[in-house]
Amino acid sequence: MIRLQNLSIHRGAQRLLEHANLTLHNGWKVGIVGANGVGKSSLFKLLLGELHADAGDLEMPSGITIAHMAQEVAETSRTALDYILDGDQQLRRIQQQLAIAEEEHQATRIAELHAELESADGYRAESRAHQLLSGLGFAPADSARRVGEFSGGWRIRLNLARALMSRSDLLLLDEPTNHLDLDAIMWLEQWLRSYPGTLLLISHDRDFLDNVMGHIVHMASEQLTLYKGNYSAFEHIRAERLAQQQLSYEKQQERVAQIEQFVRRFRAKATKAKQAQSRLKELERMEQIAPAHVDSPFSFTFESSSKLSFPLLSIHKADLGYPDKIILKQVSLNLAPGERIGLLGPNGAGKSTLIKTLVGLISQQTGERQQGEHLKVGYFAQHQLEALDMQASAILHLQRLSPEASEQELRNFLGSFGFVGDDALDAIGRFSGGEKARLALALIAWQKPNLLLLDEPTNHLDLEVRHALTLALQSFEGALILVSHDRHLLRNTVDQFMLVADEQVTEFKGDLDDYHKWLSQRAKAQQPAVQRETQPAENRSLNAVERKELKRIQAEQRARLRPLKQKVQQLEKQMESISAKLSELEAALSDPSLYDSSNKDKLKQLLADQAEQTRLSEKVETDWLEQLEAYEELEQTLTEAES
Repeated sequence: MIRLQNLSIHRGAQRLLEHANLTLHNGWKVGIVGANGVGKSSLFKLLLGELHADAGDLEMPSGITIAHMAQEVAETSRTALDYILDGDQQLRRIQQQLAIAEEEHQATRIAELHAELESADGYRAESRAHQLLSGLGFAPADSARRVGEFSGGWRIRLNLARALMSRSDLLLLDEPTNHLDLDAIMWLEQWLRSYPGTLLLISHDRDFLDNVMGHIVHMASEQLTLYKGNYSAFEHIRAERLAQQQLSYEKQQERVAQIEQFVRRFRAKATKAKQAQSRLKELERMEQIAPAHVDSPFSFTFESSSKLSFPLLSIHKADLGYPDKIILKQVSLNLAPGERIGLLGPNGAGKSTLIKTLVGLISQQTGERQQGEHLKVGYFAQHQLEALDMQASAILHLQRLSPEASEQELRNFLGSFGFVGDDALDAIGRFSGGEKARLALALIAWQKPNLLLLDEPTNHLDLEVRHALTLALQSFEGALILVSHDRHLLRNTVDQFMLVADEQVTEFKGDLDDYHKWLSQRAKAQQPAVQRETQPAENRSLNAVERKELKRIQAEQRARLRPLKQKVQQLEKQMESISAKLSELEAALSDPSLYDSSNKDKLKQLLADQAEQTRLSEKVETDWLEQLEAYEELEQTLTEAES
């Protein structure tokens, strides 16, 4: 159990927490949310012992092992594989002692250490590390590359893999999805759901929070407020509370009206396709959660140019890439006002190449290109943040685009993006990554494009800015092409998907759930090729090396069953415990004297306890059935693969 009692944290004159209280139980998966700058990372530093409270107490179990994802990678000549294996300190300790024992020919000690290595699953350590690398998007050959050879974003992925490799009771992850693509995020969700320890995670990805977290801690007004449930549950509860504030009512209705307008607009175009229907359900849910964001300081829009062309831009039978390397072949795409396309596909398949070609940064290698007379492109990509003038202010960036605009007009516009007061006048060199991203979006919006090409626009943006961006894109009248790992943004702003894979760009007729299934099927289809590399021809038997490798692969596959089986067993024990409590309550309620008027309060409490245990029993039983089904399906699949 982790407990904060009357705890205060000050950073200079700024108060991050003031007499805050929080209790977290073992095994909980907790999302930490709040605006940028409220102190989420400082809370992690407190738990890691890197920061001390100014007042109050922090209670943590003695001997607790903590793993965390570092935000930077120190210079090292180690390979990626060794760097990740270093995260398992117990493994490295045993290996070091074993090397000494072997050097000194200590036979008994060598036997003891080999037993320790077996107990610590040390013989599968490299296999586990390779699994982490693969899941996070690294190529097989990357394991032998030096850490220093990777770019900054890929180094952060190595830090994440190292943290996941560590043995821990408490895992702290700060924005782990920022440098991941959609495929890697889906893989990480599955890994974290089976993590047996306590997980604290800072994230601005609401789908990720929904799919992994069981509790949410909201940091605001120098306090920590615990909510039971995932992020959607938190939004709903907070919306109910804020809706009671009469002063917020008018602004709340404006936000709801914006969403309702988009729902009506989309419903008129909706077909019976599964993708369209799932999006309508998501949009209707947004009507309910909109009040949770009535106090957001962000209220910007993307106005489209009044002049339009039909089509805005089209390419026909185009090969895209470079003279020495074609990445996408025979691509045809026709973009008219109102087109809203989300690009899906594995990392490195060519999504960014397609967008850069549409922008004109990369020339088409073959094919036709037709550009509308009134085409006006708004393009966002992460590298544009580096192109901003760090010595100039936000208002100066706009003045360079429109020298004739008044200062008040520019201030009002920047205020909708959260730049108020001195923030609009100060040099942006001190801005955080999120503030620079907001400014880049503001510069695009100011120019009123009729074609928006957005490549991962949500990196570094907090939940409130992402919500405002969603609303802004919903009301945008031009054409939109979006690449994003934020599934909530994709669901609520595009109405069709294109799949970029295997050198092709094709229509994807499913929704994001179908895309997840497509990824799984693709991985399964690629698996036999890996297995065939370790299997001999039919006319000869296995040699020793091949037998060892085959056993390693089979053990690796079987290891995937372990966390599911443990979860099933945990839920079975929980069901037994709840059943015993219900039996006790039923026995107590069968006592006739309980219904005397003098025992009214006791009866009321027992009935409330019974209702709570019944509700909990239904939830646990549902979870148990889901986990058991997943376990049995995986077991059958592995059995068939081995037979």
